[in-house]
This record gives sequence, C-alpha cells and structure tokens, in this order.
Amino acid sequence: MSVTVRSFAKINLGLAIGPSRPDGFHELRTVYQTIALHDIIRVQISRGAGIEIRCEDARVPRDETNTCYRMVEKAMAALKAKGRVVIDIDKRLPIQGGLGGASGNAIAALLGLERALRKPLAAAERLRIAAEVGSDLPLFLVGGTVLGVGRGEEVYPLPDLPAMPCVVVTPEIAVSTPKAFADWDELCGAGALARETVEHHSSRTAHGVLPNMSNPKLTASDPSDRIVKLGRRISAWLSAVSGVPGSKSRGRAETPLLDLVRTGIENDFETVVFPQYPELCEVKRVLERAGAMYASLSGSGSALYGLFATRTAAAKAAAKLRKSGIPAVATATLTRRQYWKKAPSS
Repeated sequence: MSVTVRSFAKINLGLAIGPSRPDGFHELRTVYQTIALHDIIRVQISRGAGIEIRCEDARVPRDETNTCYRMVEKAMAALKAKGRVVIDIDKRLPIQGGLGGASGNAIAALLGLERALRKPLAAAERLRIAAEVGSDLPLFLVGGTVLGVGRGEEVYPLPDLPAMPCVVVTPEIAVSTPKAFADWDELCGAGALARETVEHHSSRTAHGVLPNMSNPKLTASDPSDRIVKLGRRISAWLSAVSGVPGSKSRGRAETPLLDLVRTGIENDFETVVFPQYPELCEVKRVLERAGAMYASLSGSGSALYGLFATRTAAAKAAAKLRKSGIPAVATATLTRRQYWKKAPSS
C-alpha cells in the first residue's frame, strides 16, 4: 500500500539560545510556526524487510542517518510491524535551510507509515520517538503556532492563530547549525570577558582614570537572561491574545502574530550567522524595504522570511526579490486546523 503526505516547513518566531546543557545541547526558547511550503513524502509497504530511501536530490542521505529512516525504524519496532518500507522524498525545500525540512519529512513518513499499516502509535509514544530522533521533530506533531522549550523538543500548542501572508527567501547557502552554536558559545565567552573589562573600566573611572574605549567589543547578554526575557515576552503576548484581565491588548485580533513579533523577539542566531554571511543580513534588509512588517532568519538559516499585511504585498515583494536574483516565494502561515487538513496529499 502507498500513502502520500505533505511535509510542511516551519519558521521560528524568535529564538533565544540559553546555556549549554549536560547532554551537550543548548537550552532554547522559540515559537515555531508552520507554513504552507512543503516537500512530498510517499510511503510504500510491501512484503519483505528493511527500509529504503529514494530521493533525486543527491544531498539527501539514503542510509540510516536519514531522519525518515530512523523515525520509521523506531516506529516499526514500537508497532511490532513487519514489512519492507520504501520512502520516496520529493524534495522541494532547501537542504540545511532552517525550515525544518528533514524533521518535517520524518514526521510525514511516520504519518504515512501509520496510515499504510492502519495502526497508529499512541500520542505520547509518537512524541517520545520524535524527540529521540531530533529536536525539531515534535513540533510537526502539533502544527500551527507552537512553543518550543528544552532543546526545542518539548512542545506546547499556542492559540491557533489566523493565517498570515509571508515571503520565504531561500539563498543557496548551507549554514551549519553545529558551527552556529559553536560561534554563539565563543561569542558568549568573549562577551563575559568584555563585561569583566567594562566593570574594570568602570572601577577605574570611579577613581578618576579614564578608560580606553577606542576598541569597544560587541557583548552578548547572559544566555540565561535571554531565555527569561523571551519567556516573559511570550507570556505577555499570550495574556493579550487570550484576553486575560489586566493585559494590554491592542485590539488587533486579526494580526496576533504581528503583535508577538512587536514585543521585540529576536533570533539569536542572527548575531553569529550574519557576520559570517553578510549577504543574508542584506536579504533581511531587502525584505524590510519591500514592506515586511517583520523579517528574520529562520532557525540557524540560511532561509529568511518576512511577514506581510496582505497577500498582494507579499506577492509583489517576492516578485521584486526574484527580479533581483534572490530566490523567494510568497506563501502563508498555516493554522493548526489547516496543517492537519492539508497534510494528506491528493
């Protein structure tokens, strides 16, 4: 039996990187948002044994390192199912783009497998296996607007917000997430040293000695503080959109996503990725100049997105970017209801 499933992408609405954890990962806070761009996953089960990955994109691994392979392998064991599983990946999303393509593929493969076997996993078991395979996977078991905590694998559904036009830009640049984290750790270490230097200068100034500020350093605030700050902003936004008494709602029920980004949320990865790839910073500026009400890197990149007030504005901006030689497409965010309604592919 063959089953086809759409594998949707995600963007990050703010991403705060916290301190390193004992397991080697970093503590994170982010708001995931699923969007309409997608790959296509076909799952076929026949007699025999083993898992085969098929994809025309040579950059997609076809062995046990593929997230689809690992997801299906664990699911087959949990379901005590037998058979040969063939997973065909029609890749439309960029590789290492920050849109969660590989993670979404794995969840789509799981959903296709369950439908083909007519034997679903329990919801808790799904989430457990997904978290074992990768940090971004569990969000695709929720869809819509999702709060991610822990290393990103602990997910909580946020209010199902109206869809909003957006433009996704996919430069042909592969950003290494592990390197981006390493650069962040180096920056935070340098920031701590710089803060000590500033404190020393302050002490000297208090005693009548002027500090030499001819070479000021960029400092990063304490990672734990950034986690707390983003958490407070999300909490305040949730109070507003939920109509909690005493909250300062602006009365913009039609643009709650914009209300969230107006709180000042940022993607910490921009601090270390943009210096390495200045062209990505320029793309963000182009999006803003094209009318984006908010623009940001998604994950560690290289994809960027801009949120727009209308579909017409988004379409015009995407066309303008493409005319300049920048790969861009107008799309929209997906509500949780839309996400699950559109997942089965015709």
